[in-house]
Amino acid sequence: MEDFPVYREFMTVNVCSKRFREKRKLLLYGECVRDEYPEIYQRYAAGRVSLAICMEKEHMNMVGFKLAGLLARIDLEEIVVLTVDGSPHCIQLHFTIEEVEKILGKNLNRKHYVIENGRAVSISKKAVKKARYLSYIENVLKKARGDNV
Repeated sequence: MEDFPVYREFMTVNVCSKRFREKRKLLLYGECVRDEYPEIYQRYAAGRVSLAICMEKEHMNMVGFKLAGLLARIDLEEIVVLTVDGSPHCIQLHFTIEEVEKILGKNLNRKHYVIENGRAVSISKKAVKKARYLSYIENVLKKARGDNV
């Protein structure tokens, strides 16, 4: 069976698509990644159902609800999230996957990557979780500066 076309939006795909059941590996990527970093996109898309999401167009609640529906029905082997670093919109995709894991009560095999300076950087689950807590980040920065916390 042939793959999805090179470009397909996550929000337009049926959560019970046979492609999910066949490949069992999913790449959710920030829509701009494909155009801005085609080599990186191709490397991460290989062997996965590759779907674009633009968090400037879609609310994280909609993306999360759809993703939870997919994961409640199909046991994926892996979910990879690939976005650009520093985007206040793209970071929501990482947060959404983390939230869906909590909601489902499953330990998902999820991997997070951001593109910085033309290369993909692996981001731990712990970093994604901690990034949601600005007070935690502030305390880490204060400690690094030697400030009293």
